[in-house]
Amino acid sequence: MDQLFEFIGNHPILVGTFLVLLVLFIRNETQRGGRTVSPQELVNLVNREGALVLDVRDGKEFGAGHIVDAVNIPHGALEGRLSEIDKYKEKPVAIVCKVGQHAGSAGTVLKKAGFQNVARLAGGMTEWRNQNLPVVKG
Repeated sequence: MDQLFEFIGNHPILVGTFLVLLVLFIRNETQRGGRTVSPQELVNLVNREGALVLDVRDGKEFGAGHIVDAVNIPHGALEGRLSEIDKYKEKPVAIVCKVGQHAGSAGTVLKKAGFQNVARLAGGMTEWRNQNLPVVKG
């Protein structure tokens, strides 16, 4: 531990540059796929602003339970099926996946395609179910 403080004292420019790059990297990664919203914020987005809920899980998982009025386009097919949701470019789009892993990359695809207001559900459907929010099966 003493060597760490000695290194920091001997190389302030190197350590400072590392910290700036680390902060910029974290900021870039968090904004890359859109902002993160909680399940309650998602409910508000849908009810107040008419947000589209885009579920990027596969069809089997989607059929086992999804958010009411969600549109299912599997993550792997998203780029080829963007024309299905083009009419929502001006509205908020909330991306939902199983635990939040694919939502960031799906958000990046949507932003590149011109979608302005993209959000990701924090914790995905796992968090939605943990809060006992309604799901539709089938």
